[in-house]
Amino acid sequence: MSGDAGLWCDRLVRGLAQHEFDLYALSRSRRQEDAGWVPLPPQVGRVRTAPLWTAEDDAVPYGRRARRRFTECYGELVAAVCAGSDAVFDASSRAASSHLADRFGNALYGLAELARDQGGLVGALRSDTAVRTLERACRAPGALRTAREARVPDLLTVAAHLERALRPLSLDWYGDDGLGAADLCHATAGGPAALTGLLARHFCEVPLLVTEYGVQLRSHYLALGPDAAAPAVRALLAAFHGLLAAEVYRRAAILTPGNAHARRWQERCGAERARIRTVHPGMEASRFAEVGESPDHADPDTLVWVGRVEPAKDLVSLLHAFAEIRKEEPRARLRIVGAPAGPEGEAYLGHCRVLAAQLFPDEAEGVHAVGDNPVSFEEIGDPEAPTLPDAYADSAVVVLSSLVEGFPITLVEAMFCGRATVSTDVGAVVEAIGGTGLVVPPRNPRALAEACVALLRDPERRERLGAAARARALELFTVEQNIAAFHCIYLEIVSHCPVRRVVLDAAGEPLPFATPPEAHVPGRWTGPTAPALPRGVPRWAAGGPVRATPLATPEGAR
Repeated sequence: MSGDAGLWCDRLVRGLAQHEFDLYALSRSRRQEDAGWVPLPPQVGRVRTAPLWTAEDDAVPYGRRARRRFTECYGELVAAVCAGSDAVFDASSRAASSHLADRFGNALYGLAELARDQGGLVGALRSDTAVRTLERACRAPGALRTAREARVPDLLTVAAHLERALRPLSLDWYGDDGLGAADLCHATAGGPAALTGLLARHFCEVPLLVTEYGVQLRSHYLALGPDAAAPAVRALLAAFHGLLAAEVYRRAAILTPGNAHARRWQERCGAERARIRTVHPGMEASRFAEVGESPDHADPDTLVWVGRVEPAKDLVSLLHAFAEIRKEEPRARLRIVGAPAGPEGEAYLGHCRVLAAQLFPDEAEGVHAVGDNPVSFEEIGDPEAPTLPDAYADSAVVVLSSLVEGFPITLVEAMFCGRATVSTDVGAVVEAIGGTGLVVPPRNPRALAEACVALLRDPERRERLGAAARARALELFTVEQNIAAFHCIYLEIVSHCPVRRVVLDAAGEPLPFATPPEAHVPGRWTGPTAPALPRGVPRWAAGGPVRATPLATPEGAR
């Protein structure tokens, strides 16, 4: 795993030392696999990995009956996809919604059972039969209008995407020696990453816990923009991921969104409110303690933006806002601290550098040079910002100008540092800062400038807001509160689920009631001591931990 999701998962496993973990990871790229493994704590029993980015043809020969079974199940799945996902989210038509969701779910589990019986689905999903089945579904009455317009290249693109997304169905993880032995499966993301948890629930009745700090369905919608794919491809893939999200949300025992923004998406996709628990991301507060607790020695004229440089962060609006700020506060300076995100980020950073030189030409050496420009572009590790806390320490105000944001990590870091903030009203920004910062509409440089000027001119107000922000962050967003919340959720889930483990005696016969229900609850219980337990009784049966299985997939950083 990589990024903030990998960091969160690592902290969770290390923080819950009283539980046992098996890690099942789905990788998305060769670069991620080549990055290597991190040292694992002793509570991790084993790690199993499988790539989502590549898969060889399993060369499983299907007989006539298996081919007919595949065609029926895959035909039902793509027929539900071609009917569209809007009915699933239409509260006014619950009967149609339930019918379409059941149709998709039954077809999904039918394919999984076929994969288990035959040894895999990769070859079948890549076959001409799959493409022809998809084409028939697109041309059938009741299909989406855009689906009926799909051409052969569109059908091939959609079929290839479905094959990649459904690769977890062909894994051999679902027996009693794998996910079937867990007390619960914890999927650290929705979408295809949660498929393994769905199948463990289907085959072995293992309860599923799904955590989403970024909504996977929303990410797919954004990735399928007008420039990314043809209309038919966008419509079909959006429908598939919408139906998959709805199936995950309705089958999970508990959903734990990281913020109210993600929670609203889950409820819109059919999740029951009673099964949702909002658990805010846990962050390492001690990293910023020195800055937050020390006297404020920040430059009173400095604004700081921290993050990953990409178009969604809307640095162009920030630069135009800073031009307005300079008219009111000529001594103001803006520090943009962050690395570009890929080639697109590199190009965007170059555009922002040129724009900064053009907006402040009298202070730059040339039209395309930064010179002594009041705007500086830096990265963590530079002399001016050797560490992330140092970047915040020099700021009077921390600014966030994003057009799109999930959970605003940079704002919470600024709050730990006791800094006042100005941010755009996107994603979970308002939920994170509460009343401890100023919020303005996105794409509004004038409003952003006015809010920044108001704080630059009022140091007492900055101090009050910074103190309130730090107190709020310490109460809601620490690693400790996150770990404690998941510990309680683990116990809540297993307390409502039957004990399924079979304990055998010396002769190999089952021992009824050898694993007591109270074994799920940490503590010391009356009964036989650990040495007297029958052979094969797991360690948690002596009052030990729940066996949790995180199902991990990488998410983007900051």
